[in-house]
Amino acid sequence: MAIGEFGGAPDISTEGGFVASSPMYWLYEMSHAALNPSRALADATKLFYKNPVNPLSHTTFGKSIAAAAELFERSTRRYSKPEWGITSALVGGERVPVNIVPVWEGPFCRLLHFSRAMEHAPRRPQPKMLIVAPMSGHYATLLRGTVEAFLPNHDVYITDWADARSVPVAGGRFDLDDYIDYVISILHFLGGDTHVIAVCQPSVPVLAAVALMEANEDPYVPSSMTLMGGPIDTRANPTAVNKLAQDRGIEWFRRNVITKVPFPHAGVMRDVYPGFLQLNGFVSMNLDKHIEAHKNLFTHLVQGDGDGAQKHREFYDEYLAVMDLSAEFYLQTVDTVFVQQALPKGEMTHRGRKIDPSRIRRTALLTVEGEHDDISGLGQTKASHDLCFNIPAEKKSHWMQPGVGHYGVFNGSCFRSEIAPRISDFILSNNGSFAGKRPSKATEAVERGGKVVELKRAVPRRSE
Repeated sequence: MAIGEFGGAPDISTEGGFVASSPMYWLYEMSHAALNPSRALADATKLFYKNPVNPLSHTTFGKSIAAAAELFERSTRRYSKPEWGITSALVGGERVPVNIVPVWEGPFCRLLHFSRAMEHAPRRPQPKMLIVAPMSGHYATLLRGTVEAFLPNHDVYITDWADARSVPVAGGRFDLDDYIDYVISILHFLGGDTHVIAVCQPSVPVLAAVALMEANEDPYVPSSMTLMGGPIDTRANPTAVNKLAQDRGIEWFRRNVITKVPFPHAGVMRDVYPGFLQLNGFVSMNLDKHIEAHKNLFTHLVQGDGDGAQKHREFYDEYLAVMDLSAEFYLQTVDTVFVQQALPKGEMTHRGRKIDPSRIRRTALLTVEGEHDDISGLGQTKASHDLCFNIPAEKKSHWMQPGVGHYGVFNGSCFRSEIAPRISDFILSNNGSFAGKRPSKATEAVERGGKVVELKRAVPRRSE
Protein backbone atom coordinates (compact mmCIF):
# COMPACT_ATOMS: atom_id res chain seq x y z
CA MET A 1 0.00 0.00 0.00
CA ALA A 2 1.88 3.08 -1.21
CA ILE A 3 0.61 6.28 0.31
CA GLY A 4 2.33 9.45 -0.89
CA GLU A 5 2.96 11.26 2.38
CA PHE A 6 4.51 8.19 4.05
CA GLY A 7 8.06 9.23 4.78
CA GLY A 8 7.98 12.50 2.90
CA ALA A 9 9.24 15.93 3.86
CA PRO A 10 8.36 17.24 7.34
CA ASP A 11 4.58 17.25 7.14
CA ILE A 12 3.13 20.74 6.82
CA SER A 13 -0.39 19.74 5.88
CA THR A 14 -2.06 20.35 9.25
CA GLU A 15 -5.35 22.03 8.49
CA GLY A 16 -8.33 23.15 10.51
CA GLY A 17 -6.87 26.00 12.55
CA PHE A 18 -5.29 24.04 15.41
CA VAL A 19 -4.08 26.25 18.22
CA ALA A 20 -1.12 24.26 19.49
CA SER A 21 -0.55 26.13 22.73
CA SER A 22 1.23 24.35 25.56
CA PRO A 23 -1.95 22.80 27.08
CA MET A 24 -2.71 20.94 23.84
CA TYR A 25 -0.09 18.25 24.45
CA TRP A 26 -1.27 17.85 28.07
CA LEU A 27 -4.87 17.46 26.90
CA TYR A 28 -3.78 14.85 24.37
CA GLU A 29 -1.94 12.90 27.07
CA MET A 30 -4.92 13.05 29.42
CA SER A 31 -7.36 11.91 26.74
CA HIS A 32 -5.05 9.04 25.84
CA ALA A 33 -4.82 8.00 29.50
CA ALA A 34 -8.60 8.30 29.90
CA LEU A 35 -9.09 5.77 27.10
CA ASN A 36 -6.85 3.16 28.74
CA PRO A 37 -9.74 1.35 30.52
CA SER A 38 -11.76 1.28 27.28
CA ARG A 39 -8.78 -0.13 25.36
CA ALA A 40 -8.28 -2.80 28.01
CA LEU A 41 -11.96 -3.73 27.84
CA ALA A 42 -11.83 -3.89 24.03
CA ASP A 43 -8.75 -6.11 24.18
CA ALA A 44 -10.43 -8.44 26.68
CA THR A 45 -13.57 -8.54 24.53
CA LYS A 46 -11.53 -9.47 21.46
CA LEU A 47 -9.81 -12.31 23.34
CA PHE A 48 -13.15 -13.57 24.67
CA TYR A 49 -14.80 -13.69 21.24
CA LYS A 50 -11.72 -15.17 19.53
CA ASN A 51 -11.26 -17.97 22.06
CA PRO A 52 -11.99 -21.23 20.19
CA VAL A 53 -13.55 -22.63 23.39
CA ASN A 54 -16.28 -19.98 23.10
CA PRO A 55 -18.97 -21.26 20.69
CA LEU A 56 -19.70 -17.69 19.59
CA SER A 57 -16.16 -17.37 18.20
CA HIS A 58 -17.24 -19.57 15.29
CA THR A 59 -20.24 -17.42 14.39
CA THR A 60 -20.47 -14.27 12.27
CA PHE A 61 -21.76 -12.41 15.33
CA GLY A 62 -18.76 -13.39 17.46
CA LYS A 63 -16.28 -12.62 14.71
CA SER A 64 -17.90 -9.21 14.16
CA ILE A 65 -17.65 -8.33 17.86
CA ALA A 66 -13.99 -9.40 17.95
CA ALA A 67 -13.24 -7.43 14.78
CA ALA A 68 -14.93 -4.29 16.13
CA ALA A 69 -13.01 -4.58 19.40
CA GLU A 70 -9.70 -4.92 17.55
CA LEU A 71 -10.50 -1.91 15.34
CA PHE A 72 -11.27 0.23 18.41
CA GLU A 73 -8.12 -0.84 20.24
CA ARG A 74 -5.88 -0.27 17.23
CA SER A 75 -7.45 3.10 16.42
CA THR A 76 -6.90 4.52 19.92
CA ARG A 77 -3.54 3.06 20.94
CA ARG A 78 -0.17 4.82 20.80
CA TYR A 79 2.21 3.01 18.45
CA SER A 80 5.78 2.60 19.66
CA LYS A 81 8.89 2.62 17.50
CA PRO A 82 8.83 -0.49 15.27
CA GLU A 83 11.61 -3.07 15.33
CA TRP A 84 13.95 -3.41 12.38
CA GLY A 85 13.37 -7.15 12.11
CA ILE A 86 16.45 -7.64 9.90
CA THR A 87 18.39 -10.69 11.06
CA SER A 88 20.07 -11.96 7.89
CA ALA A 89 20.97 -11.06 4.32
CA LEU A 90 21.89 -12.96 1.16
CA VAL A 91 25.46 -11.93 0.24
CA GLY A 92 27.18 -13.58 -2.70
CA GLY A 93 24.75 -16.49 -2.61
CA GLU A 94 25.38 -17.06 1.11
CA ARG A 95 22.82 -16.34 3.83
CA VAL A 96 24.71 -14.47 6.56
CA PRO A 97 23.61 -13.14 9.98
CA VAL A 98 23.14 -9.38 10.38
CA ASN A 99 23.83 -7.59 13.65
CA ILE A 100 22.46 -4.05 14.07
CA VAL A 101 25.15 -2.14 15.94
CA PRO A 102 25.18 1.51 17.09
CA VAL A 103 28.64 2.89 16.27
CA TRP A 104 28.19 6.67 16.71
CA GLU A 105 25.84 8.69 18.83
CA GLY A 106 24.63 12.22 19.47
CA PRO A 107 21.71 13.59 21.51
CA PHE A 108 19.38 13.48 18.49
CA CYS A 109 20.77 10.61 16.42
CA ARG A 110 22.46 7.23 16.50
CA LEU A 111 24.34 5.78 13.57
CA LEU A 112 23.43 2.13 13.09
CA HIS A 113 25.66 -0.32 11.26
CA PHE A 114 24.09 -3.41 9.70
CA SER A 115 27.11 -5.60 10.31
CA ARG A 116 27.11 -8.76 8.19
CA ALA A 117 28.92 -11.72 9.71
CA MET A 118 30.45 -13.08 6.50
CA GLU A 119 32.74 -16.10 6.64
CA HIS A 120 34.04 -15.51 3.12
CA ALA A 121 34.60 -12.14 1.48
CA PRO A 122 32.36 -11.81 -1.61
CA ARG A 123 34.01 -11.31 -5.00
CA ARG A 124 31.94 -8.22 -5.75
CA PRO A 125 33.18 -5.06 -3.96
CA GLN A 126 30.96 -4.00 -1.06
CA PRO A 127 31.02 -0.17 -1.08
CA LYS A 128 30.28 1.61 2.17
CA MET A 129 26.84 3.23 2.12
CA LEU A 130 25.39 5.85 4.46
CA ILE A 131 21.59 6.12 4.23
CA VAL A 132 20.36 9.40 5.72
CA ALA A 133 16.81 8.65 6.84
CA PRO A 134 14.18 11.39 6.77
CA MET A 135 13.38 13.28 9.95
CA SER A 136 9.81 13.83 8.89
CA GLY A 137 7.62 12.28 11.56
CA HIS A 138 8.22 8.56 10.98
CA TYR A 139 11.07 6.51 12.39
CA ALA A 140 14.08 5.32 10.39
CA THR A 141 12.52 1.84 10.33
CA LEU A 142 10.39 3.23 7.52
CA LEU A 143 13.43 2.43 5.35
CA ARG A 144 13.54 -1.23 6.34
CA GLY A 145 12.90 -2.30 2.75
CA THR A 146 15.52 0.16 1.49
CA VAL A 147 18.15 -1.31 3.78
CA GLU A 148 17.23 -4.90 2.88
CA ALA A 149 17.59 -4.11 -0.83
CA PHE A 150 21.15 -2.80 -0.38
CA LEU A 151 22.50 -5.30 2.16
CA PRO A 152 23.52 -7.95 -0.44
CA ASN A 153 25.94 -5.54 -2.14
CA HIS A 154 26.84 -2.85 0.38
CA ASP A 155 28.20 -2.19 3.85
CA VAL A 156 25.16 -0.28 5.11
CA TYR A 157 24.89 2.43 7.79
CA ILE A 158 21.77 4.47 8.57
CA THR A 159 20.90 7.50 10.68
CA ASP A 160 18.45 6.60 13.45
CA TRP A 161 16.94 9.95 14.48
CA ALA A 162 15.68 10.37 18.04
CA ASP A 163 12.13 11.23 19.05
CA ALA A 164 12.44 14.83 20.30
CA ARG A 165 10.15 14.13 23.26
CA SER A 166 12.71 11.62 24.55
CA VAL A 167 15.64 14.08 24.47
CA PRO A 168 16.03 16.12 27.70
CA VAL A 169 16.25 19.89 27.38
CA ALA A 170 19.83 19.54 28.65
CA GLY A 171 20.62 17.82 25.34
CA GLY A 172 20.51 21.22 23.66
CA ARG A 173 18.78 22.58 20.59
CA PHE A 174 18.52 20.85 17.24
CA ASP A 175 17.87 22.78 14.05
CA LEU A 176 18.68 22.46 10.35
CA ASP A 177 22.22 23.73 10.94
CA ASP A 178 22.73 21.00 13.55
CA TYR A 179 21.35 18.43 11.10
CA ILE A 180 24.03 19.46 8.58
CA ASP A 181 26.67 19.26 11.32
CA TYR A 182 25.54 15.74 12.18
CA VAL A 183 25.83 14.63 8.54
CA ILE A 184 29.35 16.05 8.28
CA SER A 185 30.39 14.47 11.60
CA ILE A 186 29.07 11.08 10.51
CA LEU A 187 30.91 11.31 7.17
CA HIS A 188 34.11 12.14 9.09
CA PHE A 189 33.50 9.14 11.30
CA LEU A 190 32.96 6.80 8.35
CA GLY A 191 35.98 8.19 6.54
CA GLY A 192 37.08 7.30 3.02
CA ASP A 193 35.06 6.04 0.10
CA THR A 194 31.64 6.51 1.64
CA HIS A 195 28.56 6.82 -0.57
CA VAL A 196 25.66 8.81 0.87
CA ILE A 197 21.98 8.35 0.03
CA ALA A 198 19.44 10.98 1.09
CA VAL A 199 15.81 9.83 1.11
CA CYS A 200 13.47 12.79 0.55
CA GLN A 201 13.76 15.42 3.33
CA PRO A 202 17.54 14.94 3.92
CA SER A 203 18.29 15.82 0.29
CA VAL A 204 18.66 19.52 1.12
CA PRO A 205 20.87 19.17 4.24
CA VAL A 206 22.96 16.40 2.62
CA LEU A 207 23.58 18.52 -0.48
CA ALA A 208 24.44 21.44 1.80
CA ALA A 209 26.81 19.30 3.88
CA VAL A 210 28.66 18.01 0.80
CA ALA A 211 28.91 21.56 -0.60
CA LEU A 212 30.45 22.78 2.66
CA MET A 213 32.88 19.86 2.75
CA GLU A 214 33.96 20.50 -0.84
CA ALA A 215 34.44 24.21 -0.09
CA ASN A 216 36.70 23.19 2.80
CA GLU A 217 38.56 20.64 0.63
CA ASP A 218 37.55 18.05 3.18
CA PRO A 219 39.26 14.67 2.57
CA TYR A 220 36.16 12.87 3.84
CA VAL A 221 33.81 14.18 1.17
CA PRO A 222 31.68 11.24 -0.06
CA SER A 223 32.52 9.50 -3.32
CA SER A 224 28.92 9.72 -4.49
CA MET A 225 25.66 11.33 -3.42
CA THR A 226 22.24 9.92 -4.31
CA LEU A 227 19.21 12.19 -3.78
CA MET A 228 15.84 10.42 -3.85
CA GLY A 229 12.55 12.30 -4.13
CA GLY A 230 13.93 15.37 -2.35
CA PRO A 231 12.60 18.98 -2.30
CA ILE A 232 15.74 20.64 -3.70
CA ASP A 233 13.78 23.26 -5.65
CA THR A 234 10.10 23.38 -4.72
CA ARG A 235 9.47 26.01 -7.42
CA ALA A 236 9.59 23.20 -9.99
CA ASN A 237 6.19 21.51 -10.34
CA PRO A 238 4.96 22.59 -6.86
CA THR A 239 2.74 20.14 -4.98
CA ALA A 240 -0.08 20.81 -2.52
CA VAL A 241 2.44 20.59 0.33
CA ASN A 242 4.63 23.26 -1.29
CA LYS A 243 1.69 25.57 -1.99
CA LEU A 244 0.41 25.28 1.59
CA ALA A 245 3.75 26.45 2.97
CA GLN A 246 3.78 29.41 0.62
CA ASP A 247 0.20 30.38 1.48
CA ARG A 248 0.52 30.03 5.27
CA GLY A 249 3.95 31.50 5.92
CA ILE A 250 6.29 30.50 8.73
CA GLU A 251 4.51 32.47 11.46
CA TRP A 252 1.31 30.45 10.96
CA PHE A 253 3.22 27.25 11.63
CA ARG A 254 4.96 28.77 14.64
CA ARG A 255 1.61 29.77 16.18
CA ASN A 256 -0.42 26.70 15.29
CA VAL A 257 1.70 23.54 15.37
CA ILE A 258 4.39 24.14 18.01
CA THR A 259 3.84 23.07 21.61
CA LYS A 260 5.82 21.91 24.64
CA VAL A 261 6.45 18.31 25.67
CA PRO A 262 4.55 17.50 28.90
CA PHE A 263 5.58 15.43 31.90
CA PRO A 264 6.47 12.51 32.23
CA HIS A 265 8.41 12.42 28.93
CA ALA A 266 12.17 12.88 29.22
CA GLY A 267 12.01 15.94 26.96
CA VAL A 268 9.51 17.76 29.18
CA MET A 269 9.24 21.49 28.29
CA ARG A 270 11.05 21.07 24.96
CA ASP A 271 9.36 22.89 22.05
CA VAL A 272 8.28 20.37 19.42
CA TYR A 273 6.04 19.73 16.47
CA PRO A 274 4.20 16.79 18.07
CA GLY A 275 3.70 13.46 16.37
CA PHE A 276 -0.06 13.39 16.94
CA LEU A 277 -0.47 16.61 14.93
CA GLN A 278 1.72 15.22 12.18
CA LEU A 279 -0.39 12.08 12.11
CA ASN A 280 -3.50 14.21 11.72
CA GLY A 281 -1.87 15.78 8.65
CA PHE A 282 -0.77 12.42 7.24
CA VAL A 283 -4.24 10.88 7.60
CA SER A 284 -6.21 13.91 6.39
CA MET A 285 -4.29 13.97 3.08
CA ASN A 286 -5.79 10.59 2.13
CA LEU A 287 -8.67 10.20 4.56
CA ASP A 288 -10.88 8.18 2.19
CA LYS A 289 -8.11 5.62 1.62
CA HIS A 290 -7.56 5.15 5.35
CA ILE A 291 -11.27 4.72 6.06
CA GLU A 292 -11.54 2.18 3.25
CA ALA A 293 -8.46 0.33 4.53
CA HIS A 294 -10.02 -0.04 8.00
CA LYS A 295 -13.30 -1.19 6.50
CA ASN A 296 -11.34 -3.85 4.62
CA LEU A 297 -9.60 -4.89 7.87
CA PHE A 298 -13.00 -5.44 9.49
CA THR A 299 -14.09 -7.54 6.51
CA HIS A 300 -10.86 -9.58 6.54
CA LEU A 301 -11.24 -10.31 10.25
CA VAL A 302 -14.86 -11.42 9.94
CA GLN A 303 -14.10 -13.58 6.90
CA GLY A 304 -11.04 -15.11 8.55
CA ASP A 305 -8.62 -13.71 5.95
CA GLY A 306 -5.51 -13.80 8.12
CA ASP A 307 -3.09 -12.73 5.39
CA GLY A 308 -5.10 -9.63 4.47
CA ALA A 309 -5.50 -8.62 8.11
CA GLN A 310 -1.78 -9.13 8.81
CA LYS A 311 -0.75 -6.96 5.87
CA HIS A 312 -2.96 -4.19 7.24
CA ARG A 313 -1.45 -4.55 10.73
CA GLU A 314 2.12 -4.47 9.43
CA PHE A 315 1.51 -1.35 7.35
CA TYR A 316 -0.31 0.62 10.04
CA ASP A 317 2.03 -0.47 12.82
CA GLU A 318 4.67 1.48 10.87
CA TYR A 319 2.44 4.22 9.51
CA LEU A 320 0.89 5.18 12.86
CA ALA A 321 4.19 5.18 14.76
CA VAL A 322 5.23 8.83 14.74
CA MET A 323 7.84 10.89 16.54
CA ASP A 324 7.98 14.50 17.69
CA LEU A 325 10.25 16.89 15.78
CA SER A 326 12.36 19.59 17.38
CA ALA A 327 10.58 22.91 16.84
CA GLU A 328 13.77 24.63 15.72
CA PHE A 329 14.46 22.00 13.07
CA TYR A 330 10.89 21.91 11.81
CA LEU A 331 10.45 25.67 11.52
CA GLN A 332 13.86 26.29 9.97
CA THR A 333 13.28 23.51 7.43
CA VAL A 334 9.82 24.78 6.45
CA ASP A 335 11.09 28.36 6.14
CA THR A 336 14.36 27.55 4.32
CA VAL A 337 13.13 24.82 1.97
CA PHE A 338 9.45 25.53 1.35
CA VAL A 339 8.84 29.22 2.07
CA GLN A 340 12.10 30.96 1.16
CA GLN A 341 13.31 28.25 -1.28
CA ALA A 342 16.75 29.42 -0.27
CA LEU A 343 18.99 26.67 -1.69
CA PRO A 344 18.09 27.03 -5.41
CA LYS A 345 18.11 30.83 -5.05
CA GLY A 346 21.68 30.75 -3.69
CA GLU A 347 20.53 32.23 -0.36
CA MET A 348 20.82 29.24 2.00
CA THR A 349 23.38 29.64 4.78
CA HIS A 350 24.91 27.42 7.45
CA ARG A 351 25.82 29.32 10.61
CA GLY A 352 26.11 32.50 8.57
CA ARG A 353 28.14 30.96 5.76
CA LYS A 354 26.56 30.78 2.30
CA ILE A 355 26.14 27.32 0.81
CA ASP A 356 27.40 27.05 -2.77
CA PRO A 357 26.57 23.72 -4.51
CA SER A 358 28.80 24.75 -7.43
CA ARG A 359 31.80 23.99 -5.19
CA ILE A 360 31.01 20.27 -5.51
CA ARG A 361 33.46 18.72 -7.97
CA ARG A 362 34.65 15.36 -6.64
CA THR A 363 31.36 13.82 -5.46
CA ALA A 364 29.33 12.00 -8.12
CA LEU A 365 25.62 12.85 -8.24
CA LEU A 366 22.62 10.59 -8.90
CA THR A 367 19.03 11.81 -8.58
CA VAL A 368 15.91 9.62 -8.51
CA GLU A 369 12.31 10.77 -8.90
CA GLY A 370 8.91 9.06 -9.10
CA GLU A 371 6.51 9.82 -11.94
CA HIS A 372 3.51 10.26 -9.61
CA ASP A 373 5.28 11.76 -6.58
CA ASP A 374 2.79 14.10 -4.89
CA ILE A 375 5.21 15.23 -2.18
CA SER A 376 8.32 16.19 -4.17
CA GLY A 377 7.09 16.92 -7.68
CA LEU A 378 8.92 15.95 -10.85
CA GLY A 379 11.92 18.18 -11.41
CA GLN A 380 12.39 19.21 -7.78
CA THR A 381 15.20 16.70 -7.17
CA LYS A 382 16.61 16.86 -10.68
CA ALA A 383 17.18 20.59 -10.10
CA SER A 384 20.29 19.69 -8.10
CA HIS A 385 22.10 18.96 -11.38
CA ASP A 386 21.76 22.60 -12.39
CA LEU A 387 23.05 23.71 -8.99
CA CYS A 388 26.02 21.31 -9.06
CA PHE A 389 27.18 22.32 -12.51
CA ASN A 390 30.88 21.74 -11.77
CA ILE A 391 30.46 17.99 -11.32
CA PRO A 392 31.78 16.35 -14.52
CA ALA A 393 29.02 15.10 -16.81
CA GLU A 394 30.28 11.50 -16.62
CA LYS A 395 29.73 11.60 -12.84
CA LYS A 396 26.11 12.79 -13.00
CA SER A 397 23.00 10.74 -13.68
CA HIS A 398 19.23 11.04 -13.28
CA TRP A 399 16.48 8.43 -13.23
CA MET A 400 12.72 8.95 -13.31
CA GLN A 401 10.87 5.80 -12.27
CA PRO A 402 7.59 5.41 -14.20
CA GLY A 403 4.42 4.50 -12.37
CA VAL A 404 5.45 5.13 -8.76
CA GLY A 405 4.53 7.72 -6.15
CA HIS A 406 6.65 9.09 -3.34
CA TYR A 407 6.82 5.86 -1.32
CA GLY A 408 7.70 3.86 -4.43
CA VAL A 409 10.88 5.89 -4.92
CA PHE A 410 12.54 4.14 -1.97
CA ASN A 411 10.49 1.01 -1.30
CA GLY A 412 8.36 -1.61 -3.02
CA SER A 413 8.77 -3.90 -6.01
CA CYS A 414 9.82 -1.20 -8.52
CA PHE A 415 12.44 0.05 -6.11
CA ARG A 416 13.87 -3.44 -5.60
CA SER A 417 13.86 -4.43 -9.26
CA GLU A 418 14.73 -1.16 -11.02
CA ILE A 419 15.88 1.65 -8.72
CA ALA A 420 18.14 -0.16 -6.23
CA PRO A 421 20.21 -1.94 -8.95
CA ARG A 422 20.78 1.40 -10.71
CA ILE A 423 21.93 3.02 -7.48
CA SER A 424 24.28 0.10 -6.74
CA ASP A 425 25.78 0.23 -10.23
CA PHE A 426 26.25 3.99 -9.99
CA ILE A 427 27.98 3.64 -6.62
CA LEU A 428 30.21 0.83 -7.88
CA SER A 429 31.24 2.86 -10.91
CA ASN A 430 32.26 5.75 -8.63
CA ASN A 431 33.78 3.72 -5.81
CA GLY A 432 37.31 4.78 -4.89
CA SER A 433 37.06 7.60 -7.42
CA PHE A 434 39.55 9.82 -5.63
CA ALA A 435 42.34 9.23 -3.13
CA GLY A 436 43.82 11.03 -0.17
CA LYS A 437 41.50 9.70 2.56
CA ARG A 438 42.54 8.20 5.83
CA PRO A 439 41.06 4.93 7.13
CA SER A 440 37.66 5.47 8.68
CA LYS A 441 37.07 5.38 12.41
CA ALA A 442 34.21 3.02 11.70
CA THR A 443 36.69 0.56 10.18
CA GLU A 444 38.95 0.95 13.20
CA ALA A 445 36.08 0.30 15.60
CA VAL A 446 36.21 -3.50 15.85
CA GLU A 447 32.88 -5.25 16.34
CA ARG A 448 32.78 -8.60 18.11
CA GLY A 449 29.56 -10.57 18.42
CA GLY A 450 27.44 -7.50 17.77
CA LYS A 451 29.14 -5.44 20.52
CA VAL A 452 30.69 -2.08 19.85
CA VAL A 453 34.23 -1.48 21.00
CA GLU A 454 34.24 2.20 20.07
CA LEU A 455 31.21 4.45 20.33
CA LYS A 456 31.84 7.93 18.98
CA ARG A 457 30.13 10.95 20.55
CA ALA A 458 28.71 13.34 18.00
CA VAL A 459 29.17 17.07 17.66
CA PRO A 460 29.40 18.99 20.96
CA ARG A 461 26.07 19.78 22.56
CA ARG A 462 24.80 23.31 22.40
CA SER A 463 22.93 24.83 25.28
CA GLU A 464 19.36 26.04 24.87
